Amino acid sequence: MGHCLQGLQLHSTRAFQTTALVREEAQTETKSQPFHKNPDPELVSSPRLERKLLRQGISPIGSRRRRAALQSSANIPFEQLPYQCFQEARKVLIADREEKLKEMTAMAEKIARLQAIPTEEAGGEQVRKSKLRAMELHLEHLKVLADVNDPLVKKRFEDGQGDMNKPIYRYLADRKWREYRRKILVQRITQMKVIPDVLPHCDPVADTKLYFGRNAVQPGEFVNSQLSMVAPKLDVQLFERGEKLVTIAVVDPDIPNVEKDGFDYKMHYLAVNIPISATSTKVDLTKLSTESQVVLPWVPPVAQKGSPYHRLSVFIMEQKESKPLDFAAVKARETDRDNLLLRTLQARYHLKAISAHLFRTQWDETMADVMKQIGYPDVDMELRRKRPEALPYKRRNPSTFR
Repeated sequence: MGHCLQGLQLHSTRAFQTTALVREEAQTETKSQPFHKNPDPELVSSPRLERKLLRQGISPIGSRRRRAALQSSANIPFEQLPYQCFQEARKVLIADREEKLKEMTAMAEKIARLQAIPTEEAGGEQVRKSKLRAMELHLEHLKVLADVNDPLVKKRFEDGQGDMNKPIYRYLADRKWREYRRKILVQRITQMKVIPDVLPHCDPVADTKLYFGRNAVQPGEFVNSQLSMVAPKLDVQLFERGEKLVTIAVVDPDIPNVEKDGFDYKMHYLAVNIPISATSTKVDLTKLSTESQVVLPWVPPVAQKGSPYHRLSVFIMEQKESKPLDFAAVKARETDRDNLLLRTLQARYHLKAISAHLFRTQWDETMADVMKQIGYPDVDMELRRKRPEALPYKRRNPSTFR
């Protein structure tokens, strides 16, 4: 038994010797240039060097803890790590994956048989569709279960190399988003009363990121008025397969109305028939077609001096059955952006909110210039709150004391 162990250890050492030599050769080649001048994105762990790479347009690979561990370890392929417990666990995972593959094959055969039989034998077209839908969902679930415990899959996902065409990477991305980013989004749109001021309900199922130029905007963050002169860019990440057609609307529910001592709504942007998918996520609002998509072009948000901050809410709404809307009819009907309610559009065109975002604007040092550039009236007007009337016992000379 002892001879076997010695042979195994010797075999492991010989198997990984070439890879280690390749790494040593690569290190000797780069010795001429210090690490702090030419950091490796797979090994950098210093925040200062990470920022240096990011300024060069290079993203560090994987987590900082993983990169720090790789600095002092041999360059051995992940699946060949010479740890007995790790290799035994991989055998169990491989056997479990084989079972899931057999179940997937059986389920695919069931789907094929159901599609082949006549509609009458299946119990009607509606019954066939519901059964097929349930079977396809179960098949997608089996695809996730087959790979969810694979360490190589997790490694690729953590390194940002996951293929969103595959169900497992969509599942992992969705789970990671729901752990933190979705909670922050729901917190902001509910605490700042976007829900129910703009829409009565929104259950986000897609991750939306918003950019003004190169600046990423967190939900609820204040944006400089000069930056918001140009329409933002969106990154809408779906976690389902297939393509969806969506409508994107940007609404400001905080337009002051002095006459009624309240607030009005204003639609700053409205576009329809925008295709997005799990792999096609980028949406530049400035580059959408004005002939088939943009109903109301971008109007920069403004906030008069003395008014409270304005909430600019961005909603991504799925069109019914992902079918295109009649752009000419929508454009002819939705011509007035003032007091155009999003909940009215939702009911009129059967839209479903699948994601949202939020940024805020307020009076700042560049707001007056922005107002002049867009021709906003009453640039010099300042709004002031009415002083509340004092209670009788706090008045200086109440009538009861005379």
